[in-house]
Amino acid sequence: MARTAASKELDGLNPSELVEDFHRACLSRSVDDRQIILQRQGKVFFQISGAGHEALLLALARDLKPGYDWFFPYYRDQALMIGLGMSPYQILLQAVGSSECPSSAGRQMPSHWGDRSMNVFTTSSPTGSQCLPAVGCAEGGRYISAHPEIDAAAHPDEVTYMSIGEGATSEGEFWESLNTTCTLKLPMLYVVADNGFAISVPVKDQSPGPISDLVSGFPGLRVEKVDGCDYAAVRKLGADVISGIRDGDGPCLIHATVTRPYSHSGQDTQSKYRTQQELEAEIEQDPITRMEQTLVKAKVLSPDEAQEIREDAKRAVAAAAKEALAAKRPDPADVTKNVFVMPNIDPDAEKADTGEGEVVPMGGSGGALSLALAEIMEADPRVRVFGEDVADAPQEVLEEVEGKGGVFGTTHGLQRRFGVDRCFNTPLAEANIVGRAVGQAARGLRPAPEIQFFDYIWPAMTQIKSEAATVRWRSNGTFTCPTVIRVPIGGYLKGGAIWHSQSGESIFTHIPGLIVMFPSRARDAAGLLRTAFQCEDPVLFLEHKHLIRQPYNRDPYPSDGYMIPLGRGDYVTRGSDLTIVTYGATVEKSRLAAEKLDASVEIIDLRCLVPWDQELVAESVARTSRVLVVHEDIVTSGFGGEIAAWIGENLFEHLDAPVSRHGALDCHVAYEPTLEDAILPNPDRIAEAARKVLEY
Repeated sequence: MARTAASKELDGLNPSELVEDFHRACLSRSVDDRQIILQRQGKVFFQISGAGHEALLLALARDLKPGYDWFFPYYRDQALMIGLGMSPYQILLQAVGSSECPSSAGRQMPSHWGDRSMNVFTTSSPTGSQCLPAVGCAEGGRYISAHPEIDAAAHPDEVTYMSIGEGATSEGEFWESLNTTCTLKLPMLYVVADNGFAISVPVKDQSPGPISDLVSGFPGLRVEKVDGCDYAAVRKLGADVISGIRDGDGPCLIHATVTRPYSHSGQDTQSKYRTQQELEAEIEQDPITRMEQTLVKAKVLSPDEAQEIREDAKRAVAAAAKEALAAKRPDPADVTKNVFVMPNIDPDAEKADTGEGEVVPMGGSGGALSLALAEIMEADPRVRVFGEDVADAPQEVLEEVEGKGGVFGTTHGLQRRFGVDRCFNTPLAEANIVGRAVGQAARGLRPAPEIQFFDYIWPAMTQIKSEAATVRWRSNGTFTCPTVIRVPIGGYLKGGAIWHSQSGESIFTHIPGLIVMFPSRARDAAGLLRTAFQCEDPVLFLEHKHLIRQPYNRDPYPSDGYMIPLGRGDYVTRGSDLTIVTYGATVEKSRLAAEKLDASVEIIDLRCLVPWDQELVAESVARTSRVLVVHEDIVTSGFGGEIAAWIGENLFEHLDAPVSRHGALDCHVAYEPTLEDAILPNPDRIAEAARKVLEY
């Protein structure tokens, strides 16, 4: 039966949509209630509700387009998911941990959303970490719409939605994202759902004022404050805001006050830190109750009809829960699938080099890395290079200056050749650099961010470890993160000191889902970089600063088609008495050490640390029976420990001596050259360590 809303409050709103959204709100609340029951029964193992946010999210969903716009939600966005088209059954599949769950196939907690068909990017737990990938997605969408050769069906008016709780706005990555969003005038909709608490911490202890006031100084950011429990108010505001973003008005932040009638999660009891009076006031502001009262007052629904809708939602969710509990569970045998996937590289691709290319250094302008980057960018318009100082110069002075192109010159000329939308500078903010790469990769690009020095990579750690490296696994392969993170690393600089000379690669080899490459010479740098861009998963590409322009590691630039299969090492020298396993700058230092020995030494350059060439090491150890592992990083918890442990476990019967390790002293790298020399491995000390193994 056709209805007309007899209320100015609801003027212009379709009554059938009002009824439908009231039903959806009841479905969402019923899902929360059912999950709480199932958790108490031990059938659901975690629960976090979206109660109190329903009116806000369903109202906004009306003007957003699943499969067209892109979504970076947070864990309370259950009603948004229902508004976009996710069913209670699908939500409950995640709660029970079913392998049929479209978000993660049982790998993630409930309320960690993800749906490729709706463009809902896989959600992670760290609060606020979705902000920067959302920015990257928005800028990626803009770039793709300007390059129809990448995707002719791209939408120039798409919106990127990103939501967050008011507590998570304390995270630095939220502010970094606003900086870039406003600088680039991106089509971003920020939704801050303010329920007054970050678990038990009230908003007054989080910030000096409302978030809508704190962000008001960002140029180009439209800021709106709304009662998020008032469905009609949000519908009208949302329609206006989203239309403006689609028309190119730039980003908007909606600060919506909502309620939290249930505790933060099933593991929290909010009565421990909130008064009974406070909790009763929450109930009075319940958005579903207010929505019902508004619809009844406007004669869109009768009280009996409203009650029937509530009961119908409970019945539907109960049936969905029963079905979800009977759904298939994950197979433990599959748990290591989709950590990362090996790229399809011809096993003989390394033989493709004719050796006739121009002899070039490993890095710097005109070096192997620079040439390979240019070649890769020429072949694939999806590749974008960005970071601190990687561009040549501002466009307005580009014709008057030489150009920078990175502190080591490796990206020199790429901006001139490919344009500022392919090679560009970013803010001095490492999380910003990597987080945007995650979002661009999600959008279908092949970003190549650069961290200027390994010593400054740590602000990006959340984006590397919790976002990029987990994308494939946490979504069970629904999403991937093809990005190549280039990072100059290492010492032997004479004056680099603690902030420009550190290693620390073992910290990253400990992260499942992250591929780690570490070339030692020009040919391998080009071959590995080509391989890196064939990977559908994140690659940490470590470029040793000392090796960038050394004469001893120059090579003819390799022929087209030359690539190094992922995880394949190489022999530097052949021998029969001792195997030295090494990589990076200690390859040459190990070679010099071998010249000091009265023995036949075989040196293996791993070239890739994740995965590493166990087969090659096993082949060598079976011949020599003695092993020394050498690396520049400190010995304690260095990657050499992993190699030594693997050899001890798998090759014990071949050993005639204990596996030994040699690396830097367990301290930071010093500034003064004699101190640096005392700390880092050198040929004399490597030779001494080798003699001990040989004499055992």
